[in-house]
Amino acid sequence: MPEITATNERAARTASGLLMLLLSLALLIGSVPLFAQETGLSILGGILCASVGAFLMMGLYALQPNQAAALTFFGEYRGTDRTTGLRWVAPWIMRKKVSVRVRNVTSDKLKVNDKRGNPIEIAANVVWRVRDTAQALFDVDDYAEFVNIQIDTGLRDIASHYAYDHGEDEEPTLRADAELVAERLREELNTRVAVAGIVVDEARLAHLAYASEIASAMLKRQQAEAVLAARRLIVKGAVGMVESALTDLGERGVVDLDEDRKAAMVSNLLVVLCADREAQPVVNTGTLYG
Repeated sequence: MPEITATNERAARTASGLLMLLLSLALLIGSVPLFAQETGLSILGGILCASVGAFLMMGLYALQPNQAAALTFFGEYRGTDRTTGLRWVAPWIMRKKVSVRVRNVTSDKLKVNDKRGNPIEIAANVVWRVRDTAQALFDVDDYAEFVNIQIDTGLRDIASHYAYDHGEDEEPTLRADAELVAERLREELNTRVAVAGIVVDEARLAHLAYASEIASAMLKRQQAEAVLAARRLIVKGAVGMVESALTDLGERGVVDLDEDRKAAMVSNLLVVLCADREAQPVVNTGTLYG
């Protein structure tokens, strides 16, 4: 980003609005009997009292909890008032209110490419707030729009650093390492929006899926990988069972098996244990050799 001169927030000098309100009302009410006297001097005094009272009222403003007002005088920043309630400042001081409440935004679904170049759909939910009102108002044009654009940019950058799934050498992926990706996204966004006086409290992926044009192909791939993983588990278990059976038969002396008979038994057991369908019993009336 280009270098800009940061405008740091500082406290503004303001007064209690309640006292100024009472003073304004007193001047306005006090002008009534002066007008009633109908003399030139009294009318002039009434006009003066009413004018000053109305002028003082123009400096009143109210701040709600988690709301601030940035004060400027002919374009010069004069500070920020964060004191809640009825406040007063000189009427010629301009006031612009800013909400410092926590905001929640869910980005639009973006179609981006992951680390492997696969097109994916991704969206994020971001919780952010204004930390420095001066930077938010004077260092960027529209801080809310600025945050939205940086969320989209940050999402694209994060997606390009991670694969959707099946990372190489146990590298983190978007789908399997949601907490890690969320923390990386939060740090990335905080770096990007710091110039606007914004802080991101939380950022998480709200939507993650393959793009429609490859979704069906990737689903078949996932199904095939799941079948292969299940097959590996079945074969591993079957080998262990066969090994245990041969060991038990040898230790108990139930039957004396030579190498050919062991091979036949292993083959039959593996077929039975690894088959998709139930085994059909076959009665052998001869021997293994005829």
